[in-house]
Amino acid sequence: MELRPALLNVVDVEATCWDGQPPPGAVSEIIEIGLTVVDLTARRRVGRHRILVRPERSEVSGFCTELTGLTPAEVADGVGFAEACRILAEAHDARSRPWASWGDYDRKQFERQCRAAGAPYPFGWPAEQGHTNAKAVFTEAYGLRKRPGMAGALRIAGLPLEGRHHRGEDDAWNIAALVLNLVERGAWRASGTP
Repeated sequence: MELRPALLNVVDVEATCWDGQPPPGAVSEIIEIGLTVVDLTARRRVGRHRILVRPERSEVSGFCTELTGLTPAEVADGVGFAEACRILAEAHDARSRPWASWGDYDRKQFERQCRAAGAPYPFGWPAEQGHTNAKAVFTEAYGLRKRPGMAGALRIAGLPLEGRHHRGEDDAWNIAALVLNLVERGAWRASGTP
């Protein structure tokens, strides 16, 4: 008998950022959503997705382009934030599927931006119940005193960094590899998953 897949969305966002304070009136906004679907039953990554999001109250700075590789012209062709949330909910089952990110930044950024834009939150409510902070799980599983960044965690786990660091699509893919490492160790206990 074939087991039914237990799917998890691993999400990583990139947002507008500056070297120092934002310009007057600008706020940090999501400009890329990387999403990797993990089949926890089969223990493999089964989907890799990217949603570019057009900022409305800020611009992509030179610092942001240097960090992420995302250019103002590239994100100008993205979808609006509310549409990105709709895509997450409808195309990626985000309202019913549990999700994880490296830390709580991504969850909190979605909460802030949804409130500010009046957009429906794309994940299940309350936010904390369907979300797992993979960084916290990793830190506990490895008995670390400090929570490592994603690249550091990959080194600790003996896994390669695939793609470009600070690119949402690539970071989600790498975080998914860390989740699978935790599954193999018997340490993955995610909200809403077996």
